[in-house]
Amino acid sequence: MNTLLLGNSIADIKSGAALIKKGGVVAMPTETVYGLSADALKGEAVEKIFKAKGRPMDNPLIVHISDVSDIERFNLVKEFPQKARALAEKFWPGPLTMILKRSDVIPTQVSAGLDTVAIRLPSHTVARVLIRESETVLAAPSANKSGSPSPTTAQHVLDDLDGCIDAVIDGGMCSVGVESTVITLATDTPRLLRPGFITVEQIEEVIGEIEVDDAVLFKLSDDKKAASPGMKYKHYSPKAKVVLVSGGDDAFCAFVNEKYEADKSVGAICYDEDKFELLCKCIPIGKSDDLESQAHLLFDALRQVDELINISTVYARCPQKDGVGMALYNRLIRAAGFEVICLE
Repeated sequence: MNTLLLGNSIADIKSGAALIKKGGVVAMPTETVYGLSADALKGEAVEKIFKAKGRPMDNPLIVHISDVSDIERFNLVKEFPQKARALAEKFWPGPLTMILKRSDVIPTQVSAGLDTVAIRLPSHTVARVLIRESETVLAAPSANKSGSPSPTTAQHVLDDLDGCIDAVIDGGMCSVGVESTVITLATDTPRLLRPGFITVEQIEEVIGEIEVDDAVLFKLSDDKKAASPGMKYKHYSPKAKVVLVSGGDDAFCAFVNEKYEADKSVGAICYDEDKFELLCKCIPIGKSDDLESQAHLLFDALRQVDELINISTVYARCPQKDGVGMALYNRLIRAAGFEVICLE
């Protein structure tokens, strides 16, 4: 099967929608990362997503809607509580996913057998038009091979999935660059399951105090079931080994330079300021205080790692663990297989 590369004109989007109506799988741009979409209400179509990605079937998917009214129109949930309505009013359309008690219309393939469903209203115009033209709601995890860095361009999608899916709609580079924040409202106290561009602090301003799941910053126990995408498995990893390094500017650069002197196959993912001090090949992801730039460039940097010649190990700066920094840490700790070196 040849993967069709579509533009972002209305005619192209309608072509993508026609493929989805036939049970096909189409990669679409969102503001976060590219999503691999299929009709969320057809279990057989959703199974094609798992097959294309090589994704474990116990990893739930996010249902994407084109308007808040889709929740009621398609009868997606048993209840849309007041806290969910408040968050939707504040952050939708945008990079926030809410987990609610699912209705019976949601196939088990989408929910991975859980009694909940994750729902998001993306802000990317192309994504919302595609959903509307498809006349359904779309299940859409990141459009990459399972475990590899999430795609932020159409070319990233083709690099991973060319020949495995029906089409890719090219909407340019994603503006946010990391997947949506995921919060569950199906528990007594709302709980953050995956950090993203919408921060804990912003959510608490709307609905009050929330919990942060242990799996956000630590490895999920093997005996626990993932309640959200991105919780359980090693994710976002290039072929080269990634090691997260916690320490100050001088300590990080001195450590990496020492490693490079002993082994020329060492590289670094670093801040803009570090590149002038490092001896090895490095991929800067923004200034040390510019977390939005770091989020925007992170997955592209992880993909660039494997373009560096003769690099087998990459040492990455360890970000702070609050605000948008929590999202960066969450992605990097998984890319590193939870291996962290603390210099202080």
